[in-house]
Amino acid sequence: MMLMLSNDDGYFSPGLACLTEVLSAVAEVIVVAPERDRSGASNSLTLDRPLNLRRAANGFYYVNGTPTDCVHLAVTGMLDTQPDMVISGINAGANMGDDTIYSGTVAAATEGFLLGIPAIAVSLVGRKWAHYDTAARVVKDLVLQFEKNTHVHPWLLNVNVPDIPYEQLKGREVTRLGKRHKAEPVVKSINPHGETVFWVGAAGKEQDAGTGTDFNAIARQCVSITPLQIDLTQYSQLDAVRNWLIGGVT
Repeated sequence: MMLMLSNDDGYFSPGLACLTEVLSAVAEVIVVAPERDRSGASNSLTLDRPLNLRRAANGFYYVNGTPTDCVHLAVTGMLDTQPDMVISGINAGANMGDDTIYSGTVAAATEGFLLGIPAIAVSLVGRKWAHYDTAARVVKDLVLQFEKNTHVHPWLLNVNVPDIPYEQLKGREVTRLGKRHKAEPVVKSINPHGETVFWVGAAGKEQDAGTGTDFNAIARQCVSITPLQIDLTQYSQLDAVRNWLIGGVT
């Protein structure tokens, strides 16, 4: 089995190194990751300039582009054969609820899924990031399960893992995305040149963290596994919009 790994924290990140080491024991692993931290890049593609592919001393390939660029370049132009899975991570920090819209980690996995390949995005939830090995073992378990029992259609799985020792995990749960309150306002400050600059504010606190959500699973020290889809259509509003367009009641 061949696995293609990427991330959004950059090819030098400890989470990617740990994931590569653990998965190399059970599969052939190819790493193609951004040359620098591209957190929050979402599903952006670089269309205004060519991309460079280089190889680091540790054997990882890196690209001067986004996480989506990395997977797209690898699958459609670099690799001679299509990988069996695309795995993105291990991200330093959660990707739950609304985070998935902005996440470069999820975006890299999404690009693999859009190209017809089963994909996993994995994130370590906490602030100290002391247990990348836990998240790596969780992914290894999923890879071995995939190898044993391949699903007929590719899945896109968003996996969040508590930052605790593997033996302390309380299990695995299939979850839905929760929802956050709106983000904190931007932080305005003055740089050393006297110019006004703005820092993007922190993500909002949990708003929907009830039973069945990713937030709830993590709070109980369980691994959260959320199957994602790409169709953003709000089906419940189709008739309302049609009525609105013809001047009817919505």
